[in-house]
Amino acid sequence: MPRTVLVVDDDPHIRQLLVFALGKAGLASHEAADGEEALTMIAACPPDLVILDINMPRMDGLEVCRRVRATSSVPILFLSSRDDEIDRVLGIELGADDYVVKPFSPREVVARAQAILRRSARDAAPVAEPMGRGGLSLDLDGWAARWQGEDVALTVTEFTLLRTLAAAPTRFFTRDELIDRLHGPGFAITDRTIDSHVGNLRRKFAEAGCDSLVETRAGVGYRLGPCTSA
Repeated sequence: MPRTVLVVDDDPHIRQLLVFALGKAGLASHEAADGEEALTMIAACPPDLVILDINMPRMDGLEVCRRVRATSSVPILFLSSRDDEIDRVLGIELGADDYVVKPFSPREVVARAQAILRRSARDAAPVAEPMGRGGLSLDLDGWAARWQGEDVALTVTEFTLLRTLAAAPTRFFTRDELIDRLHGPGFAITDRTIDSHVGNLRRKFAEAGCDSLVETRAGVGYRLGPCTSA
């Protein structure tokens, strides 16, 4: 079965353009013209990925993302009509996995969508041993992160970032290296985006009781911390 993508944008031309491009890439697509319709469709038949415009009337994409994240970890790719870092960083902090700024190339959107779907694919992944440190444990096959046995809900991007750090716990990764691990070489995103994902991980695990998930070395980057209790 093809992976399914829900395209949410109030501009019918953009929806049609993306549905056509996704279809050529072998992805099944559905459309929603506003945030309320998107929430109804996600609840009724969850897609594998949501491509979500930020600036929509009645309910903007940021609010849609906030409501989706209250109940679901479905990957979200934001579309922004402005090259506004505040919007993009806020979207990441709310739980988006990636973003594309309008005007965009449909090929770029498809490439980013496919990269997210590859990261979230479970059936094709080989059986892997659990990974962890201290109170942290990662179920690589189930894409589940746990703190002292309790699930911590992460986005696909957050889980991939944490898995990268946990796979080499003594190594400091530069931001560029982490960008390459998350998106592949050549994807142009800012260092601030990685900082936002790390901030999300720290916040979520701090709320669960961990105060040492990720270490920072100024001018170098990030590595996994000792993962001890607060």
